[in-house]
Amino acid sequence: MPRPHTTMRQIRNVLRLHFSEKLSVRDTASSLAMARSTVADYLIRARVAGLSWPLLEEMDDDALERRLFPDVATVRSAYPQPDFEVMKKELTRKGVTLQLLWFEYRELHPDGYGYSQFCQRYRDWRRRRDVVMRQDHKAAEKMFVDFPGLTIPIYDAQTLEISFKAELFVAVLGASSYLFAEALRSQELIHWVGAHVAAFEFFGGVPEIVVSDNLRSAVTTSHRYEPDLNATYQELATHYGTALIPARPYKPRDKAKVEAGVLLAERWIIAVLRHRRFTSLAELNEVIAELVERLNTKPFKKIQGSRASLFKALDQPALRPLPAQRYEFATWRLAKVNIDYHVEVERHYYSVPYQLAGQIVEVRLTSSVVEVFSQHRRVASHLRSYLQGRHVTDSAHMPDSHRRYLEWTPGRIVSWAQMNGPSTAAFIEALLASRPHPEQGFRSALGVMRLAKKYSPERLEAACERALVLKSFSYKSVESMLAHGLEQRPLRATSPRTHVAHRNIRGPNYYQ
Repeated sequence: MPRPHTTMRQIRNVLRLHFSEKLSVRDTASSLAMARSTVADYLIRARVAGLSWPLLEEMDDDALERRLFPDVATVRSAYPQPDFEVMKKELTRKGVTLQLLWFEYRELHPDGYGYSQFCQRYRDWRRRRDVVMRQDHKAAEKMFVDFPGLTIPIYDAQTLEISFKAELFVAVLGASSYLFAEALRSQELIHWVGAHVAAFEFFGGVPEIVVSDNLRSAVTTSHRYEPDLNATYQELATHYGTALIPARPYKPRDKAKVEAGVLLAERWIIAVLRHRRFTSLAELNEVIAELVERLNTKPFKKIQGSRASLFKALDQPALRPLPAQRYEFATWRLAKVNIDYHVEVERHYYSVPYQLAGQIVEVRLTSSVVEVFSQHRRVASHLRSYLQGRHVTDSAHMPDSHRRYLEWTPGRIVSWAQMNGPSTAAFIEALLASRPHPEQGFRSALGVMRLAKKYSPERLEAACERALVLKSFSYKSVESMLAHGLEQRPLRATSPRTHVAHRNIRGPNYYQ
């Protein structure tokens, strides 16, 4: 059974982070919220298949899956590590024992640890798990990001009432504690992603890992063991060549560095500005930039130097370079291709190859472009339109029969109708003119022309002449005349209407 899109995307991220970004198995697993044993299994399979990073462009999800999973029995597990956190949780359940967990482990990994080694490694992990490890941060390794609990009010320039409360985004580099801060309108995804871009540009480079809290813009589904990262946030990380590791819920030690940075921001930015009133984010951020510079250049009390001097000595030389192009904010969503081979995006319809009708695809949406992906391969790209209820169709996505229909024009249809007779041509021309857009009458016009095959060209010409007199410009009216043989009957003479004089009848002059 083919693996879902999310699984294949995770495998691609595992290969990218390990082979290209040089992350260890542990850090790769933490970044992608996966079990280390799963990451190790994917990497072993990749080595057996001779795969590295980047993958070939023509390798879609199906091809990658065939390379990695040709036969489960041929790929050795190489003693994959059990997920001890999950084991500890399962052992709290009634009736669950280490032996039962080992049986389940060996079902997944037949070449894994024996029972005694399995138990011993779990006991060793239990002895170490509560030991607090001092975090020695390497240069340019981690950037910690978070929001303080306090906000800064923005006032309306006219009424001087509070328009909204700005959120303060804080980013801190692990080795130097060099700090960046920016006021945002909210914690929504678009502002969250934009703040990361601003932080990377402020630092002049990209760290290896970004450690965030479990807020909604970063993690769509919060979970202790396997949080689901937002697809846009993950795309940002891929664009800048960094890894995302959300901090575990209720584990402040995971983000102690940013907690200290947040405390500094509250004391040296928010508290300092408590008596000032700002009427725009731009005005506020201009002042924040000055306070951040003052904070970064402030000398340490116990050691020589400052955050700025440590940044220049440690983090700055080791940061990865910024990409050539700035990240463009995009959102991802799943969509089902309709039977007319179009997908709906905010009540606008975009075409995809007709072979994908009925399938689930991924849609990447920016402010200017709509891209559609199937199995990690882009299958359609359109300029984004904000007109609701309209269609954007690429003729290359159509089947041949639909493409031939698209080639029809009003002039070509009228010329074709002229071959049947002048009344037929006049009727078709009037039918097309009666529609708001001529294309809306193409189907009806073609239907009228086909009536000549069922009846005869002469009868169709007579029916069209009668319909012109009656000003009944529709396929149904012509078809009804032919079905009942009315095209040869003379029209009833219409007598002029007489108006009855009465004092209660207003007459036409009343409406002038």
